Amino acid sequence: MSRVVSLLLGAALLCGHGAFCRRVVSGQKVCFADFKHPCYKMAYFHELSSRVSFQEARLACESEGGVLLSLENEAEQKLIESMLQNLTKPGTGISDGDFWIGLWRNGDGQTSGACPDLYQWSDGSSSQYRNWYTDEPSCGSEKCVVMYHQPTANPGLGGPYLYQWNDDRCNMKHNYICKYEPEINPTAPAEKPYLTNQPADTHQNVVVTEAGIIPNLIYVVIPTIPLLLLILVAFGTCCFQMLHKSKGRTKTSPNQSTLWISKSTRKESGMEV
Repeated sequence: MSRVVSLLLGAALLCGHGAFCRRVVSGQKVCFADFKHPCYKMAYFHELSSRVSFQEARLACESEGGVLLSLENEAEQKLIESMLQNLTKPGTGISDGDFWIGLWRNGDGQTSGACPDLYQWSDGSSSQYRNWYTDEPSCGSEKCVVMYHQPTANPGLGGPYLYQWNDDRCNMKHNYICKYEPEINPTAPAEKPYLTNQPADTHQNVVVTEAGIIPNLIYVVIPTIPLLLLILVAFGTCCFQMLHKSKGRTKTSPNQSTLWISKSTRKESGMEV
């Protein structure tokens, strides 16, 4: 029960005072400051070609010590919804794009009533919590599950295509959400914890570990190197030309006489012939 209450407090904090609402960024790991609750990471790709299949998403999370998201109860579902709302707030450029979660079906169940019971969590969780969209799962060849995130789509029979679940073909390309064990003693120097609560807040603290800042900075700096070199060459060329012209104005040719001789004769008063 205390876990549910804590997750609900976390969901309230996400939009409660506006502090954390501005802190959720794609690729950042989000953790609770008490180090007792899971951490999460939203991986959103604006380019469709960069999105991944279910298995690729699963491997990406596991390569960082996490798992593809499993959901224990409605409170955790609401927490994830709050994070996605903050991630995709107006002005971020983030729009439609479903997210893989760790639910999948390993059997060959078709559209029979037994099909929904065949779904299981890839991390081994025994959670029976489900949040299917109307008429889902459709089963058949669709064995892996996404959390809908299509804010610009027209609502369907079950309402907006937001946050409810849908089964899809496992080779389809989507964003994904990772889940991690609590970081009891974060020691990596690149992961600087950021306390998002303000001094007046009384809610539970939340930490955002900014592990993605340095790699992102590298991606920004490297493409600018050719431009910087071009500017440097142009500046050097201008300086050389200015220096060359300055020397040309002050230098006197040795073959050029500095005397001036008048071609007309001039009579001097008092000169005798």
